[in-house]
Amino acid sequence: MTFSKTFPKTVKGSNYPQWEEIFLTKDEEHQVEEDCRIKNNHLFEECIFDAKQILQKKGLGEEQLIINTAIALFEKRASHVVFLKESKAKEKFDFTQQPVPSQHSPATQQTSQQIQP
Repeated sequence: MTFSKTFPKTVKGSNYPQWEEIFLTKDEEHQVEEDCRIKNNHLFEECIFDAKQILQKKGLGEEQLIINTAIALFEKRASHVVFLKESKAKEKFDFTQQPVPSQHSPATQQTSQQIQP
């Protein structure tokens, strides 16, 4: 099952929004997960370096570091993947809300007149 998120869509003449569900394709979802994994790995390498320095100052052992970093990595990945999937869904929702020029708009009529000899 692919990721989905619901967004409020303003309805002209109504005080209540219409809720629209946006789905990510499997490819979009996979791309978000892969991008997130790469970014989190880089960030986590920096965190490991900082954690080692702090732990050495406090005299804590390496085993505790490994356990703590594994927990932190899991929590970080889990929260950021959901956030980035929601962001991608919002991007798709915003794109669907962009006005489409009608065939009777002045810009379209002007273009049609320029094309005809």
